[in-house]
Amino acid sequence: MVHKGAAHNVRLVQGSHIVVAKKFDDPRAYFFQNRDGRIIFAIPYEQDFTLIGTTDRDFDGDLSDVRISPEEIAYLCANASEYFAEPVRPEDVVWAYSAVRPLFDDGASKAQEATRDYVLREDAPAGKAPLVNSFGGKITTYRRLAESMLEKIEAVLGRRGPAWTADAPLPGGDFGVHGFEAELGALRATYPFLDEGLAYRLVRLYGTRARKLLGPAKSVADLGRDFGAGLHEAEVRYLMENEWAMTAEDVLWRRTKRGLHIGKDEAAALEAYMSGLRDSTAAGVGEAGRRAG
Repeated sequence: MVHKGAAHNVRLVQGSHIVVAKKFDDPRAYFFQNRDGRIIFAIPYEQDFTLIGTTDRDFDGDLSDVRISPEEIAYLCANASEYFAEPVRPEDVVWAYSAVRPLFDDGASKAQEATRDYVLREDAPAGKAPLVNSFGGKITTYRRLAESMLEKIEAVLGRRGPAWTADAPLPGGDFGVHGFEAELGALRATYPFLDEGLAYRLVRLYGTRARKLLGPAKSVADLGRDFGAGLHEAEVRYLMENEWAMTAEDVLWRRTKRGLHIGKDEAAALEAYMSGLRDSTAAGVGEAGRRAG
């Protein structure tokens, strides 16, 4: 929440990315210096692709309709082409995505120069409860931001306990930093019917929670219908029940990126399946409510 008196501290900056077929085989991330003084990056993406980004430009449009512009696509392609043996062309882009970041407006003359650090500002009118506004920040620093916010809150309400986020794993991440291969091996030992590619993807996306997703399955057939590219009913149900997936777009693009591998007909079939599950769930909730009443 941003208090209306602090709205002038927000600078909306749009960043866009493009995805193209794999441009290099090694697992490194590359940073390229552009002629305009900015940098872009190219990183391995979903095994078969390369992700190139990002742009930075001030945004003053409709926040419900944020999308990459032809100019941004041309910019990323032209600058990446300075470094790759084969040029990156707009027609090579298989997917693109954009987002708008509410950065702290530190008065920088250019969007790319605006600070990416988070800034906390306390608004405490006389006689009223204080409001702490958070500006900026990135997912790479979200835990530190949360602790900084709690320090502000505890200054008013008193300390409630020690900081704990540094040692708390994300859901499914409760294995060692170098333990991915061991976790992958353990999953395949428990579910020997999984091929290497599917097992790898499940561990990479869900970690130890892959076992919850797979449940008592003894064969691939037990996972239900395959909507394409190894996306089975069991995974879709898991995402709907545990990760708030509501639509095919949630599953294909926001969570699994399987949209890079399946076609429109398969996506439509997935949407129809999910719609049926939503309807049956809603009907069940409604019936339970009527019985309780």
